[in-house]
Amino acid sequence: MDGPRLIVTRPRDQAAEWVRTLGGLGLKAEALPLIDIGPAPDPAAVQRSWQQLPDLHFVMFVSANAVAQFFALRPPGAEWPAGLSAGSTGQGTTAALRTCGVPQRLIDQPAPGEPSESEALWRQIAPRLWSGRRVLVVRGQDGRDWLSEQFQSAGASVSFLAAYRRQPPALSPEQHRLLQRALAAPEAYLWLFSSSEAVRHLRGLMPGADWSSSRAVATHPRIAAAAGEAGFAQVLVSEPSVEAVRFCCARLESRAP
Repeated sequence: MDGPRLIVTRPRDQAAEWVRTLGGLGLKAEALPLIDIGPAPDPAAVQRSWQQLPDLHFVMFVSANAVAQFFALRPPGAEWPAGLSAGSTGQGTTAALRTCGVPQRLIDQPAPGEPSESEALWRQIAPRLWSGRRVLVVRGQDGRDWLSEQFQSAGASVSFLAAYRRQPPALSPEQHRLLQRALAAPEAYLWLFSSSEAVRHLRGLMPGADWSSSRAVATHPRIAAAAGEAGFAQVLVSEPSVEAVRFCCARLESRAP
């Protein structure tokens, strides 16, 4: 595919995978991670939580990073309990759970065709009996509380586990140059935002920058709104799949003056 380069702002490992996959589809892409994933603030707490899994009824993973960091601290010999359900907000998190050995039959996720978000997952699992159930939410050091509030409103006992930190990026000199090129020549680049936090970090890296000529794809309406607040005039909302993002990039390019 000819045209502008797509700047992938996901955390480093995920961004590299997306760049490779997009390249295989003929889309030019470069990684500019705008979120760094740091270690769990209390690794011992993560390891202790593994011992508590048999007493739980549901474990909610807010992202693929939550899965990766939780399983990275699995104590020797610890196994995912048979019959324990895991919650996933989307395809990436589901894929990470399967890679870590959680059977598909134990993974609850949004219905086919539904967006990758907490609201869509809750529509799937809300009819269950949650009163008195013990739910663990595995997330970053900070996180959105909407889904946890739904569990609590339904009578579940909810606890939280910080499996990682989400931090502003430490950009390399080459990444700084990419950022400057994208700002100086907005027609040559498209942005892919998968987190509102990535948009905030971009604004922090380039305070006062004029993004009004820049174009972006966002994987959720909330993220698109954050990009609009940052000054991006053209933002399309896409499902967080490679093919959907590729389609949105083509749409944006067709709108180019």
